[in-house]
Amino acid sequence: MKEKYQPLFEPYTLNNGVELKNRLVVAPITVYDSGKNGELTPTARDFWRDRFRGFGTYIMPFTNVAPSGIGFESPNAFTDSNLTTLQEYVRLAHAQGAKIIMQIAHSGYKAKKWMTHGQRVVAPTGDRRGRARTMTSAEVEQMVANFANAAELGLRAGMDGVEIQGSNGWLIEQFFAGNINHRTDKWGGQLEDRMRFPLAIIDAVDAVRQKYHRPDFIIGYRFSPERPRQGFTMKDTLALVDELVKKPLQYLHISLLGFYSHPRRGADRNLTRMQVYHDRLQGKLPLIGVGSLKTPDQMLEAYQTGWADLIAVGRAVMLNPDLIDLIKNDQVDQVETSFDWHHAAHYRYTPSMLQAERDHLDLAIHNPKPLHRW
Repeated sequence: MKEKYQPLFEPYTLNNGVELKNRLVVAPITVYDSGKNGELTPTARDFWRDRFRGFGTYIMPFTNVAPSGIGFESPNAFTDSNLTTLQEYVRLAHAQGAKIIMQIAHSGYKAKKWMTHGQRVVAPTGDRRGRARTMTSAEVEQMVANFANAAELGLRAGMDGVEIQGSNGWLIEQFFAGNINHRTDKWGGQLEDRMRFPLAIIDAVDAVRQKYHRPDFIIGYRFSPERPRQGFTMKDTLALVDELVKKPLQYLHISLLGFYSHPRRGADRNLTRMQVYHDRLQGKLPLIGVGSLKTPDQMLEAYQTGWADLIAVGRAVMLNPDLIDLIKNDQVDQVETSFDWHHAAHYRYTPSMLQAERDHLDLAIHNPKPLHRW
């Protein structure tokens, strides 16, 4: 391996004493391929086979905390019946030498009613068309407990930690978004009340960790920087970050399409979003950076900005099942940055992922505009 890439392979010690063997993280890649109870399928197993060998950390895909939250084919963590699948994910990760962080989530109004095991689709506030029902206060409390239960299942299965999915328009972000959450109880209204749901989930998950006397169990939180149409800007998420650093978290994980993207509202537009959050954190929590980092040089350059303590990659892992081997064997010139149908077998995509590539190709032919996925 060329010496210049060595910084990416330096270990990092979290505030709970857990050491990550390097700075590289597999972002939560959705493969849209699970059995009817969320179990791994043969094609999903083949996709994950040796996919993250050499990475320090693997963030497991979106894992449902309740039947009402299922919005696509994905793992589940709501009953003991899910333990076998969760344990299989743990074996996959540990066999490849990576720590595994289970991302716990709920789709909210994005759930698909034909997937929710007969349960109604719920949201902070229902919509006029009846696609989702407004959660009662008791149901909100129960949902906090559902996240804690999922974390407990993950801990019992051998996970190294959980990541609370507070980004990308899913349920937690729906509570945070002022244009979506119109509640008048303690779970809605002013910004500090809209932050109550995610903060309560963190406390409940931490209580699970304390119950099992497992300070080494990692808790992370993922957030989107801004969604003005949904009713929050970077000013709002900076206020959220100020509260998150007071909680017993081990890291924050930002959701970005571009690592070097700039704020639209609520922060200095001359700075990148990554720099804004880095400056706000002042080292209180490590920040995972992500966003269209497709080559080892791009990963290194992003890390060397100093804005991120850890670098997550998604598309690069999808296109290069042996990414770390290519770096360590001085074969970075062989790293692929775009999907090539001639190499489709090499990627070992699931059928749904291949269909997505066909759809993107068709869209590009009929509507030639840049397509951004990572």
